[in-house]
Amino acid sequence: MSVDPVVLALDQGTTSSRALVFDRQARILAVAQAEFEQIYPKPAWVEHDPQRIWDSQYQTARQALQDGALRAQDVAAIGIANQRETVVLWDRRTWLPVANAIVWQDRRTAGLCGQLKDRGLAPLVQERTGLVIDPYFSATKIAWLLQTVDGLRDRAERGEIAAGTIDTWLIWRLTGGKRHVTDVTNASRTMLFDIHRLVWDAELCDALEIPQRILPEVLPSAAEFGTCDPQLFGAAIPICSAVGDQQAALAGQAGFAPGLAKNTYGTGSFLMTNTGTRAVRSSHGLLTTIALGVQPGRVTYALEGSVFSSGSAVQWLRDGLGIIDDAAQSEVLARQAADNGGVYFVPAFTGMGAPYWDPYARAAIVGITRGTTRAHIARAALEAIAFQSAELIGAMQQDAGFTISELRVDGGGSNNALAMQFQADLLDVPVVRPENTETTAFGAACIAGLQAGVWPGLDEVAALWREHRRFTPAMNERERATALHEWRRAVQRAAGWARTE
Repeated sequence: MSVDPVVLALDQGTTSSRALVFDRQARILAVAQAEFEQIYPKPAWVEHDPQRIWDSQYQTARQALQDGALRAQDVAAIGIANQRETVVLWDRRTWLPVANAIVWQDRRTAGLCGQLKDRGLAPLVQERTGLVIDPYFSATKIAWLLQTVDGLRDRAERGEIAAGTIDTWLIWRLTGGKRHVTDVTNASRTMLFDIHRLVWDAELCDALEIPQRILPEVLPSAAEFGTCDPQLFGAAIPICSAVGDQQAALAGQAGFAPGLAKNTYGTGSFLMTNTGTRAVRSSHGLLTTIALGVQPGRVTYALEGSVFSSGSAVQWLRDGLGIIDDAAQSEVLARQAADNGGVYFVPAFTGMGAPYWDPYARAAIVGITRGTTRAHIARAALEAIAFQSAELIGAMQQDAGFTISELRVDGGGSNNALAMQFQADLLDVPVVRPENTETTAFGAACIAGLQAGVWPGLDEVAALWREHRRFTPAMNERERATALHEWRRAVQRAAGWARTE
């Protein structure tokens, strides 16, 4: 029996791999998920096993098709959304990774970043890539591996090694090693890609001693990335999109026009607004990045504020302190306290991102008294999620030159009503949660579906977005100003905590 074409979205995240099947009405037909190990070899180092990433993503894809009673022939296209900046290097012949993947949260290259700044490269990096020099991005991770893995640089120079972000690794495996490719959104997060000329920047590659031959071919976000090896799913399925997860979420929130802003609350929080064909240079510590590329040689841009630790603060309440059993309990516990009791939690477990860009900051809880309870700490953790994003909205509006009238939210943290109401209060802007909070996966699916002809155009995709709940600001200006002032005092105590010589 034939069915209407569906799109399979592979949502490869920081803590889990997921696969979702969408139909033409954006309905979810099946979901499968598998968590994988987080590896912490040293303080502020974060790694993943690339083979485990592939195994978990492949198995969830097969499980989603099975659960949806679907065959490979029913799938019009595969779309990929992936954790950005995380980098893998592998042997082209054996497909074996040369080391664990270095995750976007990892701060081991803080010293190397300091050296690049001392060499005066920061203005060039911002001009060409729209980024700041920081361990967050892929370039210094690649450079570190080339410097520290025995014989790797010689192998790279000989063309034996391939490098890429997670989308590139998955596509290599899906296509049986036939395609070494990425898209413009992921390339724009490496600190090696000229976002204006849409090419790898030779000067930056030379500055970091990274051979260009190890880098993938760069395609639009909607393109022919290859076809799956038929042995994987029983038939060849075209791969029609690859999009960095935050850009995918912007697309899934119908953020195709300038001025729309979204925030994704996952392991970190990522605030992004579309600036159209204008690459707006930030003077407030934000990033200029590529929002989407659906046609060769043409892209739209975005401003982004990246918060490194958001949902990870709630994970720490569960795994570190053991005061909750699951993320949903954080809201129940926090509501047992009428307010934060003067407690502020700065969850800088792996440094601070925008607007501070302090790789040496470390997490801190301040304001604890004998009257402090588990509920106060839980509430402070949820409020921290909102505080970190609130600092970015004002900067974003000043840089972009327009007012953001509402914030669309998604990700697991958006289901926490206490945190979302506090976010609206701090921003003095409505916070809107859509019916479908799987916006990252749907963003990858809709871009793939556009390429495969499942949807005729962006207008039809945008029409699928529907509001579910609106959080309206209810805090007065004095309360808001006081809360933000106290938060910034707490941030000062966390800043530069782990600085070394």
